[in-house]
Amino acid sequence: MAKAPKAPIVDRELIEELTKLLDETGLTEIEIEQDGQRVRVARNAAPPSTVTRAAPAMPMPTAQPIAATADLSKHPGVVASPMVGTAYVAPEPGAKPFVEVGSQVKAGDTLLVVEAMKTMNQIPAPRAGTVIQILFEDGQPVEFGQPLIIIE
Repeated sequence: MAKAPKAPIVDRELIEELTKLLDETGLTEIEIEQDGQRVRVARNAAPPSTVTRAAPAMPMPTAQPIAATADLSKHPGVVASPMVGTAYVAPEPGAKPFVEVGSQVKAGDTLLVVEAMKTMNQIPAPRAGTVIQILFEDGQPVEFGQPLIIIE
């Protein structure tokens, strides 16, 4: 009795897209889970000898600084990145930012966008409050679970 050939368990297109995302963002690791399947792509990259970084399009002021030793992921008002990607403060370059330090937001208001796999994902405010800190620079690569904004 001959066995039927098995379907490939790995989606090569998905791995190629994730690898391309690693190249575009400069990240060394990415992991996604979809329909009960988890895929992780990682590379061992030597740190660059010299890093040059473009200045952010807009300065990101902060109010009421939180102690540097505090674990921001545990702050009750933290908004963490729901995915790996690139975070942006505005819907397009040169546009008015969604929020700034001191902005009053309602639950569901768009705080920022995270571009992942060429898709712009709007990140909503989980609750109403005042934006007291913005913890990323416009165009910065972000990791899953990385604190991005604090609302009090």
